Amino acid sequence: MSRFDQHVPDILDCLAQLSNDEVPTSPKLARAMLDLLPEHVWHEPDYRWLDPFSKSGVFLREIATRLLDGLTDWEPDFAKRREHIFRNMLYGAAITEMTGIISRRSVYCAADASSAYSVVRFDDPAGNIPYVLSVHDFDADGKCRICRAPESIERGEGRENHAYSFIHDTYPTQEMAAMKFDVIVGNPPYHLEDGGHGTSATNLYHLFVDKARELNPRYITMIIPSRWFGGGKGLDSFRDSLLNDNRLRSITDYLSASDPFPGVGLKGGVSYFLWDRDNPGECTVTTRYKDWPVSVATRPLLEPGVDVFIRFNEGVAILKKVMSVETGATNMLALPDEKNFGNLVSSRKPFGLSTKFKGHSSKEPGDLKLYRNGGTSFVGRDELLAGADLVDAWKIYVGRAAPGTGNKDTYPHRVISTPFKGEPRSASSETYLCVGPFANESEVDSALSYLQCRLPRFLIQLRKASQDTTRRVYASVPLQTWDRAWTDADLYAKYGLNDDEIAFIESIVRPLRDGSTA
Repeated sequence: MSRFDQHVPDILDCLAQLSNDEVPTSPKLARAMLDLLPEHVWHEPDYRWLDPFSKSGVFLREIATRLLDGLTDWEPDFAKRREHIFRNMLYGAAITEMTGIISRRSVYCAADASSAYSVVRFDDPAGNIPYVLSVHDFDADGKCRICRAPESIERGEGRENHAYSFIHDTYPTQEMAAMKFDVIVGNPPYHLEDGGHGTSATNLYHLFVDKARELNPRYITMIIPSRWFGGGKGLDSFRDSLLNDNRLRSITDYLSASDPFPGVGLKGGVSYFLWDRDNPGECTVTTRYKDWPVSVATRPLLEPGVDVFIRFNEGVAILKKVMSVETGATNMLALPDEKNFGNLVSSRKPFGLSTKFKGHSSKEPGDLKLYRNGGTSFVGRDELLAGADLVDAWKIYVGRAAPGTGNKDTYPHRVISTPFKGEPRSASSETYLCVGPFANESEVDSALSYLQCRLPRFLIQLRKASQDTTRRVYASVPLQTWDRAWTDADLYAKYGLNDDEIAFIESIVRPLRDGSTA
């Protein structure tokens, strides 16, 4: 067999399998994102395209391929057509010196765009894909005023400082400040470690989306983590803004990030979207997970009474059935306070004690039992900073963080950590949320049986975009009467769920006690 008969992989497919915070995009995924754009864009010679966070150049390369074909009628001469496209239509901003070299090599076939090897020769070696050096603007607390990066990110002159030019107002460059871009595409950096020793990170991707919308192009398509659906760490205002923007016309949601990015573990999945400035309306939502049937529906981004994006198309109909029984209406998917289980769930520090609080190992007179990270200990009543109404009552403890699913999201899973009974004269650290108070042990047993059912945990999952299971993810779970041991069959019958809806719930949520860790 000659070498010409052998499969030669696309180098950008290989690069895309490198795992880091700035995840490169495969050509296949870039093409799928570009497929969202209307056909006419490939026949518009006056459009300008921008990838403001170029890593491998894959988007600009794939755009060039389509434009070279789509503009044939406009300019039949291939050399003139190519010259116009590369010089006047395609622009990028590299996120590092190295990605600038890789991007120019992918797009121009030469790292030096002014060399004889470049498909189009520019005066500047960077061509239209420069790396623009930017700096952070740190406040008195040592955080960048723009991206909230910690001052420790600075590692000396000539070292990468993650001050991305697009959001630090240094790109477009001064010479390009008046330039109008028609289409902005790409895969922005997702987050920065923020000094939490590997356990905490500052979200960045929303800043790139906001900046792109500020430039007001005709179209935006980007792929970002899906955790923005539920808000959370620095994302609440971004979530509200995007979900109330009826120019967001398409979302393709991958429940597991490892599907579009093989080998990459990113909890909560990823999604790419199309923002269409001149064509507002409802959003087409496509959900993908491994070999499951693809789910597609066109619907509002926000259902009445719900302040988060309902991730599963099938979940909207199920939630409407639950609300119909509880409130008599399907046009307002919000529970009144007196029927809202979430009102029994404490804040993230039910007794004012942090996760680091360990209590003391020996019991002193009057001490309470303390449930904490790593086991139990004791705490004095006078050491508690909150939760006085819960201390002497029956209650339920449930982990604030849901159980992990390894490096990749898997379904079905448990949604919440296993809840357990909290006796009177007990308290917990921030490791646990507290549910209650309940009048007696029999009510606690009933409520525990309810949380072990799949339906309430499915309703939690509709609001949960990460491992965090704070009080707000319980807001669509209805209260029940605590006078029986609840079963899945009871709840499916109460809310009139059909076989397909039950099968879908059970594909998302597994039994709480099945010996698994996911």
